Amino acid sequence: MMKPVVVIGLLGTTLDQGKWANRWERWRPTVALCQHEDLLISRLELIHDRRSSAMATRVVSDIEQVSPETKVVEHMTEVSNPWDLEEVYGALHDFARAYRWKPEEEDYLIHITTGTHVAQICLFLLTESRHMPARLIQTSPPKSGASNPGSYAIIDLDLSKYDRLASRFLKEQREGLSFLKSGIDTKNAAFNRLIERIEQVAIASRAPLLLTGPTGAGKSQLARKIYELKKTRQKVEGELVEVNCATLRGDAAMSALFGHVRGSFTGALKDRPGLLKKAHGGILFLDEIGELGGDEQAMLLHALEEKSFLPVGADREAHSDFQLIAGTNRDLSIRVADGMFREDLLARINLWTFRLPGLAERHEDIEPNLEYELERAASTLGVRLTFSREARERFVRFATSPEARWSGNFRDFNAAIIRMATLSPGGRIDKVTVEEEIARLGVAWHRVRSSELIDPLPELIGVERAGQLDRFERVQLAEVVRACRESGSLSAAGRALFASSRAQKQSSNDADRLRKYLARHELTWNLIRGEAE
Repeated sequence: MMKPVVVIGLLGTTLDQGKWANRWERWRPTVALCQHEDLLISRLELIHDRRSSAMATRVVSDIEQVSPETKVVEHMTEVSNPWDLEEVYGALHDFARAYRWKPEEEDYLIHITTGTHVAQICLFLLTESRHMPARLIQTSPPKSGASNPGSYAIIDLDLSKYDRLASRFLKEQREGLSFLKSGIDTKNAAFNRLIERIEQVAIASRAPLLLTGPTGAGKSQLARKIYELKKTRQKVEGELVEVNCATLRGDAAMSALFGHVRGSFTGALKDRPGLLKKAHGGILFLDEIGELGGDEQAMLLHALEEKSFLPVGADREAHSDFQLIAGTNRDLSIRVADGMFREDLLARINLWTFRLPGLAERHEDIEPNLEYELERAASTLGVRLTFSREARERFVRFATSPEARWSGNFRDFNAAIIRMATLSPGGRIDKVTVEEEIARLGVAWHRVRSSELIDPLPELIGVERAGQLDRFERVQLAEVVRACRESGSLSAAGRALFASSRAQKQSSNDADRLRKYLARHELTWNLIRGEAE
Protein backbone atom coordinates (compact mmCIF):
# COMPACT_ATOMS: atom_id res chain seq x y z
CA MET A 1 0.00 0.00 0.00
CA MET A 2 1.41 3.37 -1.05
CA LYS A 3 1.94 6.00 1.60
CA PRO A 4 0.10 9.36 1.34
CA VAL A 5 2.08 12.01 -0.53
CA VAL A 6 2.74 15.28 1.31
CA VAL A 7 4.22 18.26 -0.55
CA ILE A 8 5.92 21.16 1.21
CA GLY A 9 6.36 24.31 -0.83
CA LEU A 10 6.59 28.09 -0.85
CA LEU A 11 3.89 30.32 -2.29
CA GLY A 12 5.30 31.92 -5.43
CA THR A 13 4.51 35.61 -5.11
CA THR A 14 5.19 36.08 -8.84
CA LEU A 15 4.49 32.74 -10.53
CA ASP A 16 1.41 31.93 -8.43
CA GLN A 17 -0.08 35.43 -8.95
CA GLY A 18 -3.58 35.71 -10.42
CA LYS A 19 -6.55 37.83 -9.35
CA TRP A 20 -8.95 37.52 -12.30
CA ALA A 21 -10.75 34.77 -14.16
CA ASN A 22 -7.99 34.64 -16.79
CA ARG A 23 -5.62 33.34 -14.15
CA TRP A 24 -6.60 29.86 -15.35
CA GLU A 25 -4.87 30.66 -18.62
CA ARG A 26 -1.58 31.11 -16.76
CA TRP A 27 0.70 28.40 -15.48
CA ARG A 28 0.77 28.69 -11.71
CA PRO A 29 3.17 26.06 -10.34
CA THR A 30 1.53 25.56 -6.92
CA VAL A 31 -1.91 25.03 -8.45
CA ALA A 32 -0.58 23.02 -11.42
CA LEU A 33 1.25 20.74 -9.02
CA CYS A 34 -2.11 19.46 -7.81
CA GLN A 35 -3.48 18.92 -11.33
CA HIS A 36 -1.30 15.99 -12.35
CA GLU A 37 -3.43 12.86 -12.66
CA ASP A 38 -0.49 10.59 -11.89
CA LEU A 39 0.52 12.47 -8.73
CA LEU A 40 -2.12 12.28 -6.02
CA ILE A 41 -1.24 14.78 -3.30
CA SER A 42 -2.84 14.07 0.04
CA ARG A 43 -1.68 17.26 1.75
CA LEU A 44 0.04 20.47 0.69
CA GLU A 45 1.96 22.41 3.35
CA LEU A 46 2.01 25.96 1.93
CA ILE A 47 4.53 28.40 3.41
CA HIS A 48 3.99 32.15 2.92
CA ASP A 49 4.30 35.45 4.75
CA ARG A 50 1.50 37.69 6.05
CA ARG A 51 1.67 40.06 3.07
CA SER A 52 0.72 37.22 0.73
CA SER A 53 -2.29 36.02 2.72
CA ALA A 54 -4.86 37.16 0.14
CA MET A 55 -2.99 35.41 -2.69
CA ALA A 56 -2.68 32.27 -0.55
CA THR A 57 -6.45 32.26 0.00
CA ARG A 58 -7.08 32.35 -3.76
CA VAL A 59 -4.54 29.59 -4.40
CA VAL A 60 -6.10 27.40 -1.71
CA SER A 61 -9.56 27.98 -3.21
CA ASP A 62 -8.33 27.11 -6.70
CA ILE A 63 -6.67 23.92 -5.47
CA GLU A 64 -9.97 22.89 -3.88
CA GLN A 65 -11.54 23.12 -7.35
CA VAL A 66 -8.92 21.14 -9.26
CA SER A 67 -8.01 18.65 -6.52
CA PRO A 68 -10.66 18.40 -3.78
CA GLU A 69 -8.85 15.42 -2.26
CA THR A 70 -5.83 17.62 -1.42
CA LYS A 71 -5.86 19.25 2.00
CA VAL A 72 -3.95 22.54 2.12
CA VAL A 73 -2.34 23.62 5.40
CA GLU A 74 -1.00 27.18 5.54
CA HIS A 75 2.13 28.12 7.50
CA MET A 76 2.85 31.80 8.20
CA THR A 77 6.59 32.54 8.13
CA GLU A 78 7.86 36.11 8.33
CA VAL A 79 11.06 37.01 6.46
CA SER A 80 11.92 40.71 6.10
CA ASN A 81 14.41 40.15 3.26
CA PRO A 82 13.74 37.09 1.06
CA TRP A 83 17.22 37.46 -0.48
CA ASP A 84 19.05 37.28 2.86
CA LEU A 85 20.51 33.74 2.97
CA GLU A 86 21.00 33.69 6.73
CA GLU A 87 17.48 34.92 7.50
CA VAL A 88 15.74 32.67 4.98
CA TYR A 89 17.74 29.62 6.00
CA GLY A 90 17.00 30.32 9.68
CA ALA A 91 13.25 30.58 9.05
CA LEU A 92 13.09 27.37 7.01
CA HIS A 93 15.37 25.56 9.44
CA ASP A 94 13.01 26.50 12.29
CA PHE A 95 10.09 25.18 10.25
CA ALA A 96 11.90 21.89 9.59
CA ARG A 97 12.74 21.37 13.27
CA ALA A 98 9.20 22.16 14.44
CA TYR A 99 7.40 20.10 11.81
CA ARG A 100 6.23 16.65 12.93
CA TRP A 101 7.72 14.38 10.30
CA LYS A 102 6.37 10.84 10.03
CA PRO A 103 8.49 9.24 7.28
CA GLU A 104 7.25 5.74 8.16
CA GLU A 105 3.69 6.83 7.41
CA GLU A 106 3.99 9.58 4.76
CA ASP A 107 6.05 10.24 1.61
CA TYR A 108 7.41 13.83 1.53
CA LEU A 109 8.24 15.99 -1.50
CA ILE A 110 9.81 19.45 -1.32
CA HIS A 111 8.62 21.76 -4.13
CA ILE A 112 11.58 23.91 -5.20
CA THR A 113 10.06 25.69 -8.21
CA THR A 114 8.62 28.66 -6.32
CA GLY A 115 10.25 31.20 -4.03
CA THR A 116 13.46 33.17 -4.51
CA HIS A 117 16.64 31.44 -5.60
CA VAL A 118 17.87 31.87 -2.03
CA ALA A 119 14.82 30.03 -0.69
CA GLN A 120 15.28 27.25 -3.23
CA ILE A 121 18.91 26.82 -2.20
CA CYS A 122 17.90 26.65 1.46
CA LEU A 123 15.26 24.02 0.74
CA PHE A 124 17.88 22.00 -1.14
CA LEU A 125 20.34 22.24 1.78
CA LEU A 126 17.75 21.25 4.37
CA THR A 127 16.66 18.27 2.28
CA GLU A 128 20.21 17.19 1.54
CA SER A 129 21.09 17.33 5.26
CA ARG A 130 17.97 15.27 6.12
CA HIS A 131 16.51 18.02 8.29
CA MET A 132 13.68 17.49 5.83
CA PRO A 133 13.40 13.71 5.25
CA ALA A 134 12.09 14.11 1.72
CA ARG A 135 12.79 14.13 -2.00
CA LEU A 136 12.73 17.21 -4.19
CA ILE A 137 10.08 17.86 -6.84
CA GLN A 138 10.66 20.32 -9.70
CA THR A 139 7.76 21.44 -11.90
CA SER A 140 7.90 22.99 -15.38
CA PRO A 141 5.28 24.83 -17.49
CA PRO A 142 3.60 23.18 -20.50
CA LYS A 143 4.85 23.79 -24.00
CA SER A 144 3.51 26.90 -25.69
CA GLY A 145 -0.19 26.58 -26.49
CA ALA A 146 -0.71 23.40 -24.49
CA SER A 147 -3.45 23.30 -21.84
CA ASN A 148 -2.00 20.60 -19.58
CA PRO A 149 -0.45 21.41 -16.16
CA GLY A 150 3.07 20.93 -17.45
CA SER A 151 5.55 18.35 -16.19
CA TYR A 152 7.32 17.44 -13.02
CA ALA A 153 10.47 15.60 -11.97
CA ILE A 154 11.23 14.01 -8.60
CA ILE A 155 14.85 14.21 -7.45
CA ASP A 156 16.22 11.84 -4.81
CA LEU A 157 19.45 13.37 -3.54
CA ASP A 158 22.54 11.22 -3.14
CA LEU A 159 23.52 12.48 0.29
CA SER A 160 26.95 10.88 0.20
CA LYS A 161 28.28 13.34 -2.40
CA TYR A 162 28.13 16.48 -0.29
CA ASP A 163 30.04 17.71 2.73
CA ARG A 164 29.45 21.47 2.47
CA LEU A 165 27.05 21.51 5.41
CA ALA A 166 29.51 20.44 8.09
CA SER A 167 30.31 23.97 9.25
CA ARG A 168 26.65 25.06 9.12
CA PHE A 169 25.68 22.52 11.75
CA LEU A 170 28.64 23.02 14.10
CA LYS A 171 26.48 24.94 16.57
CA GLU A 172 23.82 22.24 16.46
CA GLN A 173 26.44 19.57 17.11
CA ARG A 174 27.76 21.49 20.11
CA GLU A 175 24.24 21.74 21.45
CA GLY A 176 23.89 17.96 21.07
CA LEU A 177 27.17 17.32 22.91
CA SER A 178 26.19 19.63 25.75
CA PHE A 179 22.80 17.95 25.91
CA LEU A 180 24.35 14.48 26.28
CA LYS A 181 26.57 15.81 29.08
CA SER A 182 23.53 17.30 30.89
CA GLY A 183 24.91 20.77 30.23
CA ILE A 184 28.04 20.06 32.32
CA ASP A 185 31.17 21.71 30.93
CA THR A 186 33.43 18.70 31.36
CA LYS A 187 37.19 19.18 31.15
CA ASN A 188 38.32 15.58 30.68
CA ALA A 189 39.56 15.35 27.08
CA ALA A 190 38.98 11.60 26.73
CA PHE A 191 35.42 11.88 28.03
CA ASN A 192 34.66 14.76 25.67
CA ARG A 193 35.93 12.70 22.72
CA LEU A 194 33.77 9.81 23.87
CA ILE A 195 30.62 11.96 24.04
CA GLU A 196 31.39 13.48 20.65
CA ARG A 197 31.55 10.03 19.07
CA ILE A 198 28.37 8.90 20.85
CA GLU A 199 26.53 11.98 19.56
CA GLN A 200 27.72 11.29 16.02
CA VAL A 201 26.62 7.65 16.13
CA ALA A 202 23.32 8.35 17.92
CA ILE A 203 22.19 10.81 15.25
CA ALA A 204 23.34 8.78 12.26
CA SER A 205 22.60 5.19 13.25
CA ARG A 206 19.78 2.98 14.51
CA ALA A 207 22.13 0.09 15.23
CA PRO A 208 22.38 -1.22 18.82
CA LEU A 209 24.56 0.70 21.26
CA LEU A 210 26.40 -1.05 24.10
CA LEU A 211 27.29 1.14 27.10
CA THR A 212 29.80 -0.42 29.48
CA GLY A 213 31.48 0.83 32.62
CA PRO A 214 31.31 0.52 36.39
CA THR A 215 28.11 0.78 38.38
CA GLY A 216 27.05 4.40 38.86
CA ALA A 217 29.09 5.73 35.93
CA GLY A 218 25.92 7.17 34.35
CA LYS A 219 24.88 4.57 31.78
CA SER A 220 21.15 4.91 32.50
CA GLN A 221 21.26 8.70 32.43
CA LEU A 222 23.21 8.70 29.17
CA ALA A 223 20.70 6.30 27.59
CA ARG A 224 17.89 8.71 28.49
CA LYS A 225 19.83 11.63 27.05
CA ILE A 226 20.50 9.74 23.82
CA TYR A 227 16.78 9.09 23.50
CA GLU A 228 15.89 12.74 24.19
CA LEU A 229 18.47 13.90 21.63
CA LYS A 230 17.13 11.53 18.96
CA LYS A 231 13.58 12.60 19.81
CA THR A 232 14.53 16.27 19.46
CA ARG A 233 16.13 15.57 16.08
CA GLN A 234 13.03 13.54 15.07
CA LYS A 235 15.05 10.35 14.66
CA VAL A 236 12.56 8.35 16.74
CA GLU A 237 8.80 8.61 17.21
CA GLY A 238 8.13 5.98 19.86
CA GLU A 239 8.90 6.07 23.56
CA LEU A 240 11.88 5.06 25.69
CA VAL A 241 11.29 1.78 27.50
CA GLU A 242 13.73 1.01 30.32
CA VAL A 243 14.21 -2.27 32.15
CA ASN A 244 16.90 -3.57 34.51
CA CYS A 245 17.49 -7.16 33.43
CA ALA A 246 18.75 -8.05 36.91
CA THR A 247 15.15 -7.70 38.11
CA LEU A 248 13.82 -10.22 35.57
CA ARG A 249 13.75 -13.76 36.84
CA GLY A 250 12.21 -17.06 35.74
CA ASP A 251 9.02 -17.29 33.68
CA ALA A 252 8.15 -13.69 34.47
CA ALA A 253 11.16 -12.49 32.46
CA MET A 254 9.88 -13.88 29.16
CA SER A 255 6.39 -12.49 29.75
CA ALA A 256 7.67 -9.05 30.77
CA LEU A 257 9.90 -8.68 27.72
CA PHE A 258 7.93 -10.42 24.99
CA GLY A 259 4.38 -10.43 26.36
CA HIS A 260 1.88 -13.26 26.58
CA VAL A 261 -1.59 -14.18 25.43
CA ARG A 262 -4.50 -14.78 27.72
CA GLY A 263 -4.57 -18.25 29.25
CA SER A 264 -0.97 -19.07 28.33
CA PHE A 265 -0.19 -19.86 31.98
CA THR A 266 -1.87 -19.69 35.38
CA GLY A 267 -2.62 -16.06 36.18
CA ALA A 268 -2.56 -14.88 32.55
CA LEU A 269 -6.04 -13.37 32.69
CA LYS A 270 -5.55 -11.06 29.70
CA ASP A 271 -3.15 -10.39 26.86
CA ARG A 272 0.07 -8.55 27.72
CA PRO A 273 1.96 -6.82 24.89
CA GLY A 274 5.40 -6.86 26.59
CA LEU A 275 8.18 -4.28 26.72
CA LEU A 276 9.56 -4.98 23.23
CA LYS A 277 6.16 -4.22 21.72
CA LYS A 278 5.88 -1.09 23.84
CA ALA A 279 9.25 0.10 22.44
CA HIS A 280 8.06 -0.09 18.80
CA GLY A 281 9.28 2.98 16.94
CA GLY A 282 11.37 4.05 19.93
CA ILE A 283 14.27 2.83 22.05
CA LEU A 284 14.54 -0.17 24.35
CA PHE A 285 17.16 0.27 27.08
CA LEU A 286 18.18 -3.04 28.64
CA ASP A 287 20.40 -2.25 31.62
CA GLU A 288 22.56 -5.08 32.97
CA ILE A 289 21.91 -7.09 29.81
CA GLY A 290 24.46 -9.68 30.97
CA GLU A 291 21.91 -10.87 33.56
CA LEU A 292 19.40 -12.04 30.92
CA GLY A 293 18.65 -15.76 30.87
CA GLY A 294 19.55 -17.96 27.90
CA ASP A 295 16.01 -18.22 26.49
CA GLU A 296 15.50 -14.46 26.70
CA GLN A 297 18.85 -13.88 24.95
CA ALA A 298 17.84 -16.16 22.08
CA MET A 299 14.47 -14.44 21.67
CA LEU A 300 16.07 -10.99 21.85
CA LEU A 301 18.55 -11.91 19.11
CA HIS A 302 15.68 -13.04 16.88
CA ALA A 303 13.78 -9.82 17.61
CA LEU A 304 16.82 -7.70 16.67
CA GLU A 305 17.44 -9.55 13.43
CA GLU A 306 13.87 -10.18 12.26
CA LYS A 307 12.02 -7.36 14.08
CA SER A 308 9.56 -9.98 15.31
CA PHE A 309 9.17 -12.35 18.26
CA LEU A 310 6.76 -14.90 19.69
CA PRO A 311 4.84 -13.86 22.84
CA VAL A 312 4.41 -16.56 25.48
CA GLY A 313 1.59 -18.91 24.45
CA ALA A 314 1.06 -17.25 21.07
CA ASP A 315 1.03 -19.02 17.70
CA ARG A 316 1.64 -15.81 15.70
CA GLU A 317 4.68 -13.59 15.92
CA ALA A 318 4.39 -9.97 17.04
CA HIS A 319 6.23 -7.16 15.25
CA SER A 320 8.37 -4.44 16.82
CA ASP A 321 10.96 -2.19 15.24
CA PHE A 322 13.05 -0.54 17.94
CA GLN A 323 16.60 0.57 18.58
CA LEU A 324 18.41 -1.24 21.39
CA ILE A 325 20.67 0.43 23.93
CA ALA A 326 22.26 -2.11 26.27
CA GLY A 327 24.13 -1.40 29.47
CA THR A 328 26.45 -3.62 31.49
CA ASN A 329 29.12 -3.40 34.17
CA ARG A 330 30.34 -6.90 33.31
CA ASP A 331 32.84 -8.07 30.73
CA LEU A 332 30.47 -9.84 28.35
CA SER A 333 33.31 -11.62 26.59
CA ILE A 334 34.06 -13.40 29.87
CA ARG A 335 30.37 -14.23 30.24
CA VAL A 336 30.52 -15.73 26.75
CA ALA A 337 33.60 -17.81 27.68
CA ASP A 338 31.80 -19.05 30.78
CA GLY A 339 28.73 -20.02 28.74
CA MET A 340 26.56 -17.37 30.41
CA PHE A 341 26.02 -15.13 27.38
CA ARG A 342 25.40 -15.94 23.73
CA GLU A 343 28.32 -15.18 21.46
CA ASP A 344 26.03 -14.39 18.51
CA LEU A 345 24.03 -11.90 20.60
CA LEU A 346 27.21 -10.17 21.74
CA ALA A 347 28.34 -9.93 18.12
CA ARG A 348 24.98 -8.36 17.23
CA ILE A 349 25.05 -5.67 19.96
CA ASN A 350 28.79 -5.00 19.88
CA LEU A 351 28.85 -2.82 16.75
CA TRP A 352 29.02 0.41 18.77
CA THR A 353 30.49 -0.09 22.24
CA PHE A 354 31.32 2.83 24.52
CA ARG A 355 32.89 2.51 27.96
CA LEU A 356 31.93 5.21 30.43
CA PRO A 357 34.81 5.97 32.81
CA GLY A 358 34.27 6.06 36.56
CA LEU A 359 34.43 9.32 38.50
CA ALA A 360 37.85 8.43 39.89
CA GLU A 361 39.15 8.51 36.29
CA ARG A 362 37.82 12.03 35.69
CA HIS A 363 39.34 14.23 38.38
CA GLU A 364 39.14 17.25 36.07
CA ASP A 365 35.35 16.90 36.11
CA ILE A 366 34.87 16.90 39.88
CA GLU A 367 34.30 20.66 40.10
CA PRO A 368 31.94 20.96 37.08
CA ASN A 369 29.90 18.05 38.43
CA LEU A 370 29.93 19.60 41.88
CA GLU A 371 28.11 22.64 40.48
CA TYR A 372 25.66 20.40 38.63
CA GLU A 373 24.88 18.30 41.70
CA LEU A 374 24.49 21.43 43.85
CA GLU A 375 21.86 22.74 41.41
CA ARG A 376 20.05 19.39 41.44
CA ALA A 377 20.10 19.24 45.25
CA ALA A 378 18.90 22.83 45.49
CA SER A 379 15.98 22.01 43.21
CA THR A 380 15.14 18.89 45.25
CA LEU A 381 15.37 20.61 48.64
CA GLY A 382 13.90 23.92 47.51
CA VAL A 383 16.78 26.02 48.88
CA ARG A 384 19.77 27.88 47.47
CA LEU A 385 22.96 25.90 48.18
CA THR A 386 26.53 27.14 48.50
CA PHE A 387 29.83 26.08 50.10
CA SER A 388 31.93 28.25 52.32
CA ARG A 389 35.32 28.86 50.71
CA GLU A 390 37.15 26.59 53.20
CA ALA A 391 34.52 23.85 52.87
CA ARG A 392 34.64 23.88 49.08
CA GLU A 393 38.43 23.74 48.95
CA ARG A 394 38.48 20.85 51.46
CA PHE A 395 35.86 18.82 49.62
CA VAL A 396 37.42 19.31 46.19
CA ARG A 397 40.89 18.46 47.56
CA PHE A 398 39.51 15.27 49.07
CA ALA A 399 37.36 14.36 46.06
CA THR A 400 40.32 14.54 43.67
CA SER A 401 42.76 12.70 45.91
CA PRO A 402 43.67 8.97 45.88
CA GLU A 403 41.86 8.78 49.21
CA ALA A 404 38.52 9.20 47.39
CA ARG A 405 37.63 5.85 45.86
CA TRP A 406 34.18 6.80 44.52
CA SER A 407 33.35 3.10 44.27
CA GLY A 408 29.71 4.02 43.58
CA ASN A 409 30.83 6.74 41.13
CA PHE A 410 28.21 9.44 40.55
CA ARG A 411 25.76 7.73 42.89
CA ASP A 412 28.24 8.22 45.73
CA PHE A 413 28.93 11.78 44.61
CA ASN A 414 25.26 12.74 44.37
CA ALA A 415 24.47 11.14 47.74
CA ALA A 416 27.34 13.04 49.38
CA ILE A 417 26.03 16.39 48.13
CA ILE A 418 22.46 15.58 49.18
CA ARG A 419 23.59 14.60 52.70
CA MET A 420 25.73 17.72 53.17
CA ALA A 421 22.96 19.97 51.82
CA THR A 422 20.34 18.39 54.08
CA LEU A 423 22.56 18.88 57.16
CA SER A 424 23.29 22.54 56.35
CA PRO A 425 20.64 24.94 57.73
CA GLY A 426 20.22 27.93 55.48
CA GLY A 427 21.81 26.10 52.54
CA ARG A 428 25.43 26.99 53.36
CA ILE A 429 27.70 23.94 53.63
CA ASP A 430 30.54 24.52 56.13
CA LYS A 431 33.84 22.74 56.71
CA VAL A 432 32.55 20.76 59.72
CA THR A 433 29.82 19.22 57.55
CA VAL A 434 32.37 18.38 54.87
CA GLU A 435 34.65 16.65 57.38
CA GLU A 436 31.71 14.59 58.67
CA GLU A 437 30.85 13.52 55.13
CA ILE A 438 34.46 12.60 54.34
CA ALA A 439 34.52 10.37 57.42
CA ARG A 440 31.20 8.79 56.46
CA LEU A 441 32.44 8.02 52.94
CA GLY A 442 35.64 6.52 54.32
CA VAL A 443 33.70 4.08 56.47
CA ALA A 444 31.39 3.13 53.59
CA TRP A 445 34.27 2.58 51.18
CA HIS A 446 36.13 0.48 53.75
CA ARG A 447 33.12 -1.85 53.88
CA VAL A 448 33.02 -2.04 50.09
CA ARG A 449 36.76 -2.65 50.02
CA SER A 450 36.36 -5.54 52.48
CA SER A 451 33.70 -7.11 50.29
CA GLU A 452 35.92 -6.70 47.26
CA LEU A 453 38.60 -8.87 48.82
CA ILE A 454 36.72 -11.75 47.23
CA ASP A 455 39.04 -13.26 44.63
CA PRO A 456 38.43 -11.56 41.22
CA LEU A 457 40.45 -14.14 39.27
CA PRO A 458 37.88 -16.90 38.61
CA GLU A 459 35.68 -14.51 36.64
CA LEU A 460 38.64 -12.93 34.84
CA ILE A 461 40.74 -15.95 33.81
CA GLY A 462 38.42 -18.85 34.58
CA VAL A 463 38.13 -21.22 37.54
CA GLU A 464 40.48 -23.80 36.04
CA ARG A 465 43.38 -21.40 35.34
CA ALA A 466 42.94 -19.68 38.71
CA GLY A 467 43.10 -23.04 40.46
CA GLN A 468 46.41 -23.87 38.77
CA LEU A 469 48.19 -20.86 40.33
CA ASP A 470 50.26 -21.17 43.50
CA ARG A 471 48.53 -19.57 46.48
CA PHE A 472 51.21 -16.86 46.72
CA GLU A 473 50.99 -16.07 43.00
CA ARG A 474 47.19 -16.03 43.12
CA VAL A 475 47.06 -13.50 45.97
CA GLN A 476 49.61 -11.27 44.21
CA LEU A 477 47.84 -11.37 40.85
CA ALA A 478 44.46 -10.66 42.49
CA GLU A 479 45.90 -7.52 44.13
CA VAL A 480 47.35 -6.37 40.80
CA VAL A 481 43.94 -6.83 39.13
CA ARG A 482 42.23 -4.78 41.85
CA ALA A 483 44.80 -1.99 41.48
CA CYS A 484 44.22 -1.90 37.71
CA ARG A 485 40.46 -1.67 38.17
CA GLU A 486 40.78 1.14 40.71
CA SER A 487 43.19 3.25 38.64
CA GLY A 488 42.49 5.53 35.73
CA SER A 489 45.43 4.40 33.61
CA LEU A 490 48.15 1.76 33.33
CA SER A 491 50.71 4.30 34.57
CA ALA A 492 48.58 5.20 37.59
CA ALA A 493 48.19 1.52 38.48
CA GLY A 494 51.95 1.04 38.14
CA ARG A 495 52.67 4.00 40.44
CA ALA A 496 50.30 2.59 43.06
CA LEU A 497 51.78 -0.90 42.90
CA PHE A 498 55.47 0.02 42.75
CA ALA A 499 55.56 3.16 44.91
CA SER A 500 58.11 1.81 47.41
CA SER A 501 60.52 0.32 44.90
CA ARG A 502 60.28 3.46 42.73
CA ALA A 503 61.32 5.62 45.66
CA GLN A 504 64.62 3.74 45.85
CA LYS A 505 65.45 4.33 42.17
CA GLN A 506 66.27 7.41 40.16
CA SER A 507 63.84 6.42 37.37
CA SER A 508 61.42 3.61 36.69
CA ASN A 509 58.91 2.82 33.97
CA ASP A 510 56.06 1.56 36.16
CA ALA A 511 53.66 1.10 33.24
CA ASP A 512 56.07 -1.10 31.30
CA ARG A 513 56.88 -3.10 34.42
CA LEU A 514 53.19 -3.74 35.08
CA ARG A 515 52.49 -4.54 31.40
CA LYS A 516 55.18 -7.23 31.40
CA TYR A 517 53.84 -8.73 34.63
CA LEU A 518 50.32 -8.95 33.18
CA ALA A 519 51.66 -10.48 29.95
CA ARG A 520 53.17 -13.36 31.94
CA HIS A 521 49.61 -14.28 32.90
CA GLU A 522 48.20 -13.64 29.41
CA LEU A 523 46.40 -10.54 30.66
CA THR A 524 46.22 -6.96 29.36
CA TRP A 525 45.04 -3.66 30.80
CA ASN A 526 42.04 -3.60 28.44
CA LEU A 527 41.03 -7.16 29.29
CA ILE A 528 41.02 -6.42 33.02
CA ARG A 529 39.04 -3.22 32.48
CA GLY A 530 36.53 -4.86 30.16
CA GLU A 531 37.51 -2.61 27.22
CA ALA A 532 38.00 -3.43 23.55
CA GLU A 533 41.55 -4.31 22.59
